[in-house]
Amino acid sequence: MNRNSAMKHARADKTKRARNRHRKATLRTLLRQTEEALDAGNVEAAQTLCRSSASLLDRAASKGVIKKGTANRQKSRLNRKLNALIAAAA
Repeated sequence: MNRNSAMKHARADKTKRARNRHRKATLRTLLRQTEEALDAGNVEAAQTLCRSSASLLDRAASKGVIKKGTANRQKSRLNRKLNALIAAAA
């Protein structure tokens, strides 16, 4: 690889890293908010946040920010907690 293409790849990698870090940070924030809503017992907020979290997890997995299995595992755990909360509230 010549020097110019290596420099171009380095610039692209820097941009991709910044984008991935932002996506991951946003995802972590939303997951934390969802967990807090679940722990607080707020069913309506938890349902809304779970839907948003699932969407963001799928998007992050499709972009390669996180692995597909990681996204599925996290969605499964959130849904289990949400279903337990709904069952307890009923």
